[in-house]
Amino acid sequence: MKQILAIGLMMSGFAFGQVKKDTIEKEYKLEVTPFKAEKKEKPLPLSKKGQVFVFYGWNRGAFNNSDIHFTGNGYDFQLNNVSARDKPTKFGIVYFDPSWFTVTQYNFRLGYFIKDNLALVLGIDHMKYVMKQNQTVDFSGHISDPKYAAMVQNGQIDLSSGEFLTFEHTDGLNYENLGLEKYKNLIHKKNIDLVWSYGAGLGVMFPKSNVKLFGNDRSDRFHVAGMGTDLRSSLNLVFWKNWMLRAEAKAGYINMWDIKTTLNNKPDKARQDFVFGQVLAGVGYTFNTKKYN
Repeated sequence: MKQILAIGLMMSGFAFGQVKKDTIEKEYKLEVTPFKAEKKEKPLPLSKKGQVFVFYGWNRGAFNNSDIHFTGNGYDFQLNNVSARDKPTKFGIVYFDPSWFTVTQYNFRLGYFIKDNLALVLGIDHMKYVMKQNQTVDFSGHISDPKYAAMVQNGQIDLSSGEFLTFEHTDGLNYENLGLEKYKNLIHKKNIDLVWSYGAGLGVMFPKSNVKLFGNDRSDRFHVAGMGTDLRSSLNLVFWKNWMLRAEAKAGYINMWDIKTTLNNKPDKARQDFVFGQVLAGVGYTFNTKKYN
């Protein structure tokens, strides 16, 4: 009987040990999964805080008629409703040769996204403004020099000869501006994005005005002459995630109250204000400064 009881205890101990062993194996048998880092998607172009873009292009401009007021030693007069045009350079190598880039009507942009979809943009708009020579305009005021006073007939003056006045901002009508632009992605494909933007800008006018009045030496120097402001909108076609084609339209207002009209430091000056329109197009590059895998 004792032998049978001893054998039973041994068998039960063996069975219990097996159950315990199996339980431990089940409890401590861990399934190891290889670690995979989460892949970060490259951010959409022109969309994320920290992104940067640069742009270079060319423009055409238009200006409404404006009144130009001239003051100086022996004269104080205004020419009313003066018309003007831009002066685009004939298309050729000059548009692509860096040594000649200031000859064309060009635009430069440097943008930085201060928030998602919102960029602070530094811009240079190099427009050109040329008074149309073949026109007769209304005159008001006085001129002490009898030679030029005699050119005024019945309250008007014919400017076509250029002897009385030539007036242009051709190197150029430079609008140095800072703007805020909001961006919205319209189309997102594998290698193409279409992004729309809109915004506004404010800046200073830094023209090199070519003015010749009453046969004086031509004024031709850079000078801070006033201020400008604008509203703008653009379409940006971004391909291969970084390269950009940009087309932009803008309208704005320019007020220049200190246009130099003589070569030296005489107090002679002119002032004018007008509305302008501009269309531009060019190429750019976007930098995704956010890190991604």
